[in-house]
Amino acid sequence: MGKRRLIFMMIMLLTLLSACNHREQSKKEAAQAPERGEVSGDQQEELEPTFTFPLTGLGTENEPNNRSIAVMINNHPKARPQSGLSKADIIFEALAEGEITRFLAIFQSEKPDKIGPVRSARDYFIDLAKGYNSLYVAHGYSPEAYTMLENGYIDHINGMQYDGTLFERTSDRQAPHNSYITYDNILKGAELRDINMDFAPHPLEFATNDEIQQIYGEEINQIDITYSKSNVFNVKYEYNNEIKKLLRYSDDEQTIDEDSNEPVLIDNLIIVEMEHHIIDNEGRRDINVTSGGKAYIVQNGMYREIAWNNIEGEIIPYENGEPIKLLPGKTWINIVPSLSDVSFKNM
Repeated sequence: MGKRRLIFMMIMLLTLLSACNHREQSKKEAAQAPERGEVSGDQQEELEPTFTFPLTGLGTENEPNNRSIAVMINNHPKARPQSGLSKADIIFEALAEGEITRFLAIFQSEKPDKIGPVRSARDYFIDLAKGYNSLYVAHGYSPEAYTMLENGYIDHINGMQYDGTLFERTSDRQAPHNSYITYDNILKGAELRDINMDFAPHPLEFATNDEIQQIYGEEINQIDITYSKSNVFNVKYEYNNEIKKLLRYSDDEQTIDEDSNEPVLIDNLIIVEMEHHIIDNEGRRDINVTSGGKAYIVQNGMYREIAWNNIEGEIIPYENGEPIKLLPGKTWINIVPSLSDVSFKNM
């Protein structure tokens, strides 16, 4: 065999072996690759959501262009457990009259089927709802709140005008602890009153993953807030280190949703000190929600004393003259007459 022919045959053999190896590697890669349209685990972690909800900072694939809805929710013992609380983006808790607290639950990212029991309006809760440009939902009103609503201060629907139509009474509880409304009926009420519901609230500022790692403070696993001499309206929060969220308790009973049994889970707890003044014989209050003042913030099982400011109607935590970014998730804001009503434990 000539030398030139031998070299040619060796080149052909090497080429054939290389092609076989390439085909085998391609088969392996094809077997390991996700099917068309699928995303591997590593790729999925890198994907950013298309949009984020303005009041939670959590991702969503659909643009969240719906208006927020702020509902007054009863916190009398006869109204517990409530419906819808676990789905609220932000909840304010403040004294209504006497030692009774009431909730203002703001919904935007989730739309619970049933919300309530719905209770009467107060002027400072109306101010807080307006800060998020929410549709305000209540059943009844104080004299001050009535004046604000009648003068068109905020878009609203009220059970005093729609009791038995948009608002429904349940038979298992006695009035005034049995008025409920569905999310669909809120939208029907908005349509009846020609209220625009097609715009999202101003987005809050949320921390990035790197910023979350820099959160600091004193470690705690329990927060107690005293609203009453008895324990009925006092609040306890417990930090669950496994899920990295706060659980809430009233009168030592965990706050859950009546219909789904879902617990209220909180990512940001802000406790703000505001001026309180009793204004009538019923024990109703005027609460100064505008001036700013002292506060605590609880995030990732740590707390520290900060300040709060009212920025265009929103209650924003501040530190060293700068707004504090929230953890993506749900926020609960407790309004207290004094920070001395708050205690922290690390057991």
